[in-house]
Amino acid sequence: MDLSLDYNVTTGYHSNSQIARVISEKWIEDNMYCPRCGNRQLVHFPNNAPVADFYCPVCKAEYELKSKRGRLSNKISDGAYRTMLDRISGNNNPDLLIMIYSSDKKRVNDLILIPKNFFTPQIIEKRKPLPATARRAGWVGCNIVIKDIPKQGRIAVVSDGAEEIKSNVLNSTVNGARLDIKNIAERGWIMDVLNCVNDIGKYDFTLQDVYAYENRLQSMHPENKNVKAKIRQQLQILRDNGYVAFKGKGNYSKLI
Repeated sequence: MDLSLDYNVTTGYHSNSQIARVISEKWIEDNMYCPRCGNRQLVHFPNNAPVADFYCPVCKAEYELKSKRGRLSNKISDGAYRTMLDRISGNNNPDLLIMIYSSDKKRVNDLILIPKNFFTPQIIEKRKPLPATARRAGWVGCNIVIKDIPKQGRIAVVSDGAEEIKSNVLNSTVNGARLDIKNIAERGWIMDVLNCVNDIGKYDFTLQDVYAYENRLQSMHPENKNVKAKIRQQLQILRDNGYVAFKGKGNYSKLI
């Protein structure tokens, strides 16, 4: 994997957004493998494809690419808010690749994969409508709040200017696919409880440690009247999918 960017493809482009798009897409075409099956190349969809930018010709996985110059922040801008929510709820969202690059060094600094099954409405932030003076007055966009995605759904392909081992990326993607929950409300619950488990600062933890997040989860899911029961249910799902191990008498260990 060559982490250098080919700026020769930017001839004739002037806006920063156009330049970012063409150099990042060229890099993906030349260097990126499929994180789901390991096929050595991703193929670019025809321009203006409705959802995704690339696909794998072997396993048919689809990928959207977002690129940003500078540093990785807690949020990254996306398209229309309502369209994004519809995509997530309809389970037709592609996997997301986020590229962070340096224009000075002309290199890829970071590349992160977010599998589609880690997307929930909770991580989609509604932006303010465009003002009346804008060309698309009233249009409402969104941000993807990356920090609210469980760490298991933020898979590093390139980290701090260094390529991650391919087999590790593939294994992490396989592990992430275990939580492929179609029901969007149930997916939100499992991701929120997984974030709570991740926040516990020890490898071995107890049911009471997770109960400590009851108020936080109640505020995120105000319609639920029995949060502790929901926590136990989600821990069972995490256990069944190999994310935690149940040690008996309310004791657990983290596995992933």
